[in-house]
Amino acid sequence: MNFKNISVILMSLALILISMSSQAGTIPGIAGVYDTIPGEEFKYDGKTVEVVEFMSFYCHTCYNFESSIPVIRGNFPNKIKWKTVPVYWGEHGSPKPGEAYLLAEETGKGEEMKKALFEAQMVQKRNIGDIGVLESIGKKLGLGSDFSKNLRSGKKAEDIQKGMDMAKAYGLNETPTLIIAGNIKTDSHKLEHNLDAFRQNIIAILRGILKK
Repeated sequence: MNFKNISVILMSLALILISMSSQAGTIPGIAGVYDTIPGEEFKYDGKTVEVVEFMSFYCHTCYNFESSIPVIRGNFPNKIKWKTVPVYWGEHGSPKPGEAYLLAEETGKGEEMKKALFEAQMVQKRNIGDIGVLESIGKKLGLGSDFSKNLRSGKKAEDIQKGMDMAKAYGLNETPTLIIAGNIKTDSHKLEHNLDAFRQNIIAILRGILKK
């Protein structure tokens, strides 16, 4: 392990410990940096934990966070149910990439679409709000004519709006934000947007829940 890696780890741990000093104890036995959502119940069946990720395909932090998801899930094999809820922020985005993701998810190609959308937006600098661009991505992924038809008709528009309404109800103001076990809300803001610290924080929260 080189000095740079050690420095990153120490910085991440320091951020978590500092933040935990003011946040710990929100739910007995569950450490970490988080808020609980008023009016929402803590849900854990003793077997699996649901993690709902609110994200945007226009969000650089969401793009960078992608590599952390397999690491988080890998710490708890078969114990995490991960759900992705795509949102967008007003005039700075479009609901269409999210609709494309949900349509692809129905066919079992949600992860492929997620990766392709981020690649198009962040690397290729394409306009993923453009129907033609989304159709070309769908074609490359092997999605048929139904994908284009459903994308153009707005089949998933209502689902996107439901996600937006849920985000508003939960008081979300940035992405990615995770809702864990029904009422635990965490994002990278309180960790100064340090994604290494954010990843470790999520693991700490999940570890606390799964030990209950």
